[in-house]
Amino acid sequence: MSSRQGGKLKPLKAPKKAKSEDTEEDATFKAQKKAEAEALKAAKAKAMTKGPLVGGGIKKSGKK
Repeated sequence: MSSRQGGKLKPLKAPKKAKSEDTEEDATFKAQKKAEAEALKAAKAKAMTKGPLVGGGIKKSGKK
């Protein structure tokens, strides 16, 4: 029926890359990042339970 001579051809799909094995250095880096994320999450949860750190804002003097 209609040919694709005038149109743009679709690019072929690139083959999937093979997964490379993680080195020991990569594994330790990932473990460290995971531990840091857990510590940050725990700190956020602890901070949310307490009230605001500063409660006054601008302090007014007694004089007018």
